[in-house]
Amino acid sequence: MLCSNPHVQTIMPSLLRKVSGINYQRERIDTPDGDFLDLDWSKVGSGRLAIVLHGMEGDSGRHYVLGMVKALHRGGWDAVALNFRGCSGQSNRKARFYHSGDTQDLHTTVSHIIAQNNYSDMTLIGFSLGGNVILKYLGEQARNLHPLIKKAATFSVPCDLRACEVKITKSGGGIYLKRFLRLLHKKIKMKMQVMPGSIDDKGYNHIKALKDFDDRYTAPLHGFRDALDYYEKSSCGPYLGKISIPTLLVNSVDDPFLAESAYPVQEARASAHLVLEVTDFGGHVGFLAFNGSGEYWSESRAVAFLND
Repeated sequence: MLCSNPHVQTIMPSLLRKVSGINYQRERIDTPDGDFLDLDWSKVGSGRLAIVLHGMEGDSGRHYVLGMVKALHRGGWDAVALNFRGCSGQSNRKARFYHSGDTQDLHTTVSHIIAQNNYSDMTLIGFSLGGNVILKYLGEQARNLHPLIKKAATFSVPCDLRACEVKITKSGGGIYLKRFLRLLHKKIKMKMQVMPGSIDDKGYNHIKALKDFDDRYTAPLHGFRDALDYYEKSSCGPYLGKISIPTLLVNSVDDPFLAESAYPVQEARASAHLVLEVTDFGGHVGFLAFNGSGEYWSESRAVAFLND
C-alpha cells in the first residue's frame, strides 16, 4: 500500500476502479419472514466457496466486492455475493431492510447453500457493516457453527457502532455522512413507492447524523428501542471472544470511520482464533496496491489467509 492519504484510499477506488471479468448469475431465495434475498454467484468450478458481504449502502457490484471475487477465483474459490435487503436494485417486500446486527439473513444464506451440498469448504468475507455482521454471527453461532465454515476474513469493521457513529458525525466525516444520508433517503423513497403509508420521509432534511436516521428508521423498523439500543445490541465487539474459527480482522489506523474502540487489541490477545491486523494505511475499505495485477492489498491478504 503506497498511498498514505486516508481520504484518497477511501474515495479513489470508489470513483476510479474498474474490475473486469466477473459475470454474476443471480439467484433469489426466500426468507422465513416472507421476504427475499438476491445472491450473485461467480464460479470457477471449485469445491470451496466464499460468501462475500458488502458494506453500508453497497451491493455485489461495488469495486471492493468485485475485486475480492476476482482474487478469490485466482486463489481457487467459487464466490457468492450476498446483497442485503433492498440493496440488489429492487426494494424488498417488507418495511424493514437491513442493519449492522442482522445476522439472520446471513444464516438463511448459509443454510440455503449448505443444503445444496455442493461444497466441502466455506468461508465468510465481509467489509465494514458486512464485516460486523460476520463477526457477530460467528460469536453467536460459536457452538453451533456449521463445520463447513472453516475461516473468515473481515476488513474496516466498526466493532463499536456507537463510537464509530460519533466519529463519522463529529470528526471530519462530513462528506461520507452526507453521502450515506443521501443514499439512505433513496431507500426510504423506494419503500414509500412500494408500500405507501407504511413509511414516509417528511422532514428528512432535518436528519443530520446517522443516529438521527437510526432513531427514526432503523430502530423502530427492526425492533430496537432507539438508536442507542440498536448500537449496543448490534455491535460485534462483545461477540469477538466467542469466535471459534480462525478469523482475520484488518482495520487501518487512518480509517476515517473508526473510533479507538474499533481496534479490539485486548480481545484479539485473549483469543485463540481472532487475528487482528492494524495497518498504518488503508482508509475505509481502501487498502490500495499499485501493481500490474490490479489486485488490492486486502484481496491478496484475504486469499493468503484463507489458503494458509
